[in-house]
Amino acid sequence: MARPLRGLLVIALEQAVAAPLCTARLADAGARVIKIERADGDFARAYDSVVDGESAYFVWLNRGKESICLDIKDKSDFELLRTMLEKADVFIQNLAPGAAARAGLGSKALRAQNEKLITLDISGYGESGPYRDMKAYDLLVQCESGLASITGSPAEPGRVGVSICDIACGLSAHAAVLEALIERGRTGTGKSLHVSLFDSLADWLTVPLMYQEHTGQAPRRIGIAHPSIAPYGVYATKDGEIVIAIQNNREWLRFCNSVLQKPELGEHESYANNESRCANRDAMNAEITAVFSASSTSEIRGRLLDAGIAFASLNDLRALSEHPQLRRFDVATPSGTARLVAPPAQEDGVSFSTGPVPSLDEHGAAIRAEFGAGD
Repeated sequence: MARPLRGLLVIALEQAVAAPLCTARLADAGARVIKIERADGDFARAYDSVVDGESAYFVWLNRGKESICLDIKDKSDFELLRTMLEKADVFIQNLAPGAAARAGLGSKALRAQNEKLITLDISGYGESGPYRDMKAYDLLVQCESGLASITGSPAEPGRVGVSICDIACGLSAHAAVLEALIERGRTGTGKSLHVSLFDSLADWLTVPLMYQEHTGQAPRRIGIAHPSIAPYGVYATKDGEIVIAIQNNREWLRFCNSVLQKPELGEHESYANNESRCANRDAMNAEITAVFSASSTSEIRGRLLDAGIAFASLNDLRALSEHPQLRRFDVATPSGTARLVAPPAQEDGVSFSTGPVPSLDEHGAAIRAEFGAGD
């Protein structure tokens, strides 16, 4: 079955996580993605070697792409790249701000050459402003944006355990490219796009930012709990622990009646609505813990199921690896075969598959021949 982006050519002068995530999603949808690498390769190739000698990050983000090594400071390589861009639909790059333009690969110049081209520049803090030239890695942006200040335990801030700024940026970039492709289908012309790590993460921080600006107080760090919804967190049972989430007053009443078996708590003025439950969180948690700690995890799970209350296990990554709901697929790598997590979106009747992870410059000779290097 033909994939929706089949026939589109994407040129990616990319490295690390944000831009490769965007282009990986485009490749998953059938676009031809040619990855431009330096002689020593995308530095994400050397982040680790845990996948049979390959980098976990690189395997995840570069399946289904072609790799060619180019030196854009070399005249013949630069001309080859410009020839490729004359035929491209999308050009994505995450060099330092201004570097692409200085190299002759700025959006304005490229779109003068190919008006159908969609260009996307990915940066740390954007193309303008006082932080424009600041280096911006994921951890730095987690700290600079304030995310770390609301993450972790009450004792200290913490880093989100995945590269969330890069991921937010890559997904925002992917959506922007798809929107631009739809618009080009109507107008026949491309456009210039810019997405930054900081802007992407700031967008995700809208709710806690509004708390800060409208109440004068940011959400507190409270570990595995929710700062503005209660009860919403982990509770100990007689033989383990369980995570519960109450989203509205109807659920709270059912929880008190059927799970805690204390209907009087459901009508207590201290817990009458979510704001009051948050204000009296410690007393409420003591009531819940008293019941849960006297019962087994299986017993509490049964009550929660019967009452239709949301709950989960506090799993580790080993449990995720063995989770019955986890969808996987195989992808070929230069060193063997890797088992990856399947993309979230599913199509009825279609099993997801993708092309292999390329070795460095694996497609260089073929691409040079195709686009007329040396003509």
